[in-house]
Amino acid sequence: MVGAPPSVPLPRRPLDPGDPGRRLRRYYENDLGWPTAPGPPLGLVVGPRFDVLDVPAEAGRAGLRHLAPSSPVAVRGDRMRLLVAPGSAEELPGLLEWLEWGALAPGLDLGAVGVGGVVEAPGVAEVAGVAGVAEGPGVAGLAGVADVAGVFAAPGGSVVTEESGASGARGAAVWLRPPSPDCEVEASLPTMSAMGGAGGAGRAPDLVRLVDTVATACHRVRLRRARGQALAFS
Repeated sequence: MVGAPPSVPLPRRPLDPGDPGRRLRRYYENDLGWPTAPGPPLGLVVGPRFDVLDVPAEAGRAGLRHLAPSSPVAVRGDRMRLLVAPGSAEELPGLLEWLEWGALAPGLDLGAVGVGGVVEAPGVAEVAGVAGVAEGPGVAGLAGVADVAGVFAAPGGSVVTEESGASGARGAAVWLRPPSPDCEVEASLPTMSAMGGAGGAGRAPDLVRLVDTVATACHRVRLRRARGQALAFS
């Protein structure tokens, strides 16, 4: 019939198999099973596999002791992103109230990303050919992780910086504790159901302890900044 649409799709230009962005997307989707958002830039869809707590890096550093060693953590500039169990973002306001942080919550600079959100996908060195993988809370430069140009120890002892990411831009997201394809990420994420647990062998970390520690650290950061501003104007 004249004017009918073709039954066979028009040829498409094949994607470059050497494209770092494509390889990185394949890593997240195939190796980790994490859904990604259309890009570029490549984003991770929040909600199906994890939620995210977004806090000042100093506050996040205080909370690292409440995480399992395999619980993923990313940094971007002076912010730290702690991966937590799905549904945690929805629980956060009520949890802060229960912990008696409710009145101060608006100024704590403690944010959460839940269902429907998207966060930047950190680069992974051995997958995408870009620097950005770091490991463990004791890596070199963690004490200065609040600096935009943080320096981290990569697997094998080499050193990578945020400036050497795929885009070459300062402040690109990097993994401080990268996710491991060898284990189910969900089992390592802080959750409300682990209340009272310390994240020992076979136990998920406790979201309540993590949030209380991070909120306390956020409050301290806020007070210090307020004092600094007062001194600047005195």
